[in-house]
Amino acid sequence: MSGTPFRRLFPPTLCMRKIDPETVRQILDTANIVDVVSDYVSLKRRGANYIGLCPFHNERTPSFSVSPARGICKCFSCGKGGAPVNFLMELEQMTFQEALRYLAKKYNIEIKEHEVTEEERARENERESMWAVNDFALSHFCDNLTNNPDGKAIGLAYFRERGISDAMIERFKLGYALDRSTALYEAARAKGFEEKYLISTGLCARSDRGGVYDRFRGRVMYPVHSISGKVVAFGGRTLRTDKQMAKYVNSPESAIYHKSNQLYGLYQAKRAIVERGKCILVEGYMDVISMHQAGIQNVVASSGTSLTEEQIRLIHRFTENVTVIYDSDAAGIKASLRGIDMLLAEGLNIKVLLLPEGDDPDSYAQHHSNSEVEAYISENETDFIRFKTRTLLSEKDSDDPIRRADLINDILRSVSLIPDLVKRQVYIAECSRAFGIDEKSLSLQLSRIVAGKIEADDKAAQRKVAAESLRKSAEDAPRDSVQSAATDASEAFLQPYERNVLRYLVRYALCEFCDTDDGNGGVEPMTVLQYVRAEMARDGLEFSSSVHKNVLQAIKETVATWPTARTGILQRLVQERDEAIQSGMASLREADNLTVAAISAREAAIRSEADSRYAAAADSAALDYVCRTLCSSPDDEIRHLCTDLSVDRYHLSKVHTKHTRLETERESLVRLVPRAIFEWKAALLELMIKELRGRLNALTASDDASTLLKEMMRLTDLRSEFARYLGERTITPRKI
Repeated sequence: MSGTPFRRLFPPTLCMRKIDPETVRQILDTANIVDVVSDYVSLKRRGANYIGLCPFHNERTPSFSVSPARGICKCFSCGKGGAPVNFLMELEQMTFQEALRYLAKKYNIEIKEHEVTEEERARENERESMWAVNDFALSHFCDNLTNNPDGKAIGLAYFRERGISDAMIERFKLGYALDRSTALYEAARAKGFEEKYLISTGLCARSDRGGVYDRFRGRVMYPVHSISGKVVAFGGRTLRTDKQMAKYVNSPESAIYHKSNQLYGLYQAKRAIVERGKCILVEGYMDVISMHQAGIQNVVASSGTSLTEEQIRLIHRFTENVTVIYDSDAAGIKASLRGIDMLLAEGLNIKVLLLPEGDDPDSYAQHHSNSEVEAYISENETDFIRFKTRTLLSEKDSDDPIRRADLINDILRSVSLIPDLVKRQVYIAECSRAFGIDEKSLSLQLSRIVAGKIEADDKAAQRKVAAESLRKSAEDAPRDSVQSAATDASEAFLQPYERNVLRYLVRYALCEFCDTDDGNGGVEPMTVLQYVRAEMARDGLEFSSSVHKNVLQAIKETVATWPTARTGILQRLVQERDEAIQSGMASLREADNLTVAAISAREAAIRSEADSRYAAAADSAALDYVCRTLCSSPDDEIRHLCTDLSVDRYHLSKVHTKHTRLETERESLVRLVPRAIFEWKAALLELMIKELRGRLNALTASDDASTLLKEMMRLTDLRSEFARYLGERTITPRKI
């Protein structure tokens, strides 16, 4: 069978390599997918894997799966995930090199680098430079606060006056910007930082006259950290009483900072949020810092801006329970009710806490002990329905029947946002008691509100689809060739069959598949990769997709590195086995009242268990080597496709496996891999028959009808043979 004629070749993605390959391998081998993902998502064990809410899109039920065995994660809704490197690249918008450096820092791995060329230096990533500038600014502001006379006299004195401890100053990296127009600019330029990055991060700005000045001057500084701990922005508070001067100045949005995606204090609070099972939401920087100082560490702030969907999703990654703390300012409370509605729509459980009159979270935490703050929260936080009802009915015109009806509808609109039907019904009963209105009437009105919302959402979605269709129609250039469209259709038809073959290669390339003649009268083992390559060579098969070709080439190159990698892996496993034996023997020596026979039996058991673990780990290393390597490839297309191919979406429940041992996929390879090859060949055969049928339907005088008919009969007979092998009466993989 000849190779398919349809192909579009693209060169593999070029990757600037600055970290030595040995260091890269050490980083990839050390990084634990559960550890990495747990920094961003609250995970729960489910069988051999873990699940949680996807950090990449809005969802209310977990569809994000983490596989420790394969070292990858995957969302089965939006499709994003991957190995630790790809996860960080997707979530934090890091480059490949940035993700490696982050992991190296996390696991205390020393990075070894080779010399880079001038050309590589010129292509240095802009984001990496912006991170570096922000890190320098952080050190600069912190040093000003603790070592500069002005910083100590003004900035440090301010924090002392506010009751902030040295521990909190260090925890939140608080600082001070000197009251000079170019203090930071001059210090950064003296250290070799480029002007354009000082401007692009918003640390500096250009005046109308073309000069450059510091954005932050004479202000105490609050750095804003990303969820992974990177400094993405700064907020500066003036200490002057000048009404003409803005109280707060914040970094503008940039390539590394989008304020709608950040919550102040989340980096410091995320672990406490998971441990406490609740997030406390406040408004400002000092509210967060003072609450942390009081021992309440599961606290974050929206930094004085209205809550956004992105911020709410950040919270939902770690918990479903949120307590929103307000001071007693009625106007501020009413304006914040929209934020509660957004939290409800995300499926979160919302409680609201009002502080005593004259207090905000900062002042209350400063004047009360940890136990007093904890007690006040637990005793006074209230359900949002009661809170909203009390707030709206406290308005002066709430006794007017028409106004009262509007207020009730407002509350029902909030209830309609709750995705859980049972919770909705509970809140309907609560509203019925509060307003003295029959539950059926409220339920009917709620149904009307929900129906109206669905209709409005459908219309909005239709408008969006129509607008997108018009945009694509305007952008897409018409194809010049009908053949080109036919080629693309054929390639699309073959995609699932090619992917199925690649799936077995990515997962099992190094697995021994069968025995083959070694040419000297003996046999030698053949791996899955060797078998597939032999089948492709025998029939002249090629993948139609350039991405699939690139993945196959990457698999070959990765397998070629296995002997060298295997040596290092086995050395590490031998060391771990020996350490386990030594530890077991040490414990045995401390045991009392054991006979010689018992000691000998225990020694044998310790060695046997260590050897078994070693053998299992060595087998697992070989099984997962190709998968782990390609799921961390610097080539985006290879990395994403291999991640998709590596994930098991469905798992048999314990009900099916409790009493019966089912054959694993690995044990079934001798049957599954040949079948995948034959299904691919069958799909190619279907294409050839379709093409030949088209030629017969459009015969010209120059065509030899008898030759075409004979070829059609040959292909039809071949299809029947394939059908007998595959156990089907006819082979029609799907319509072309």
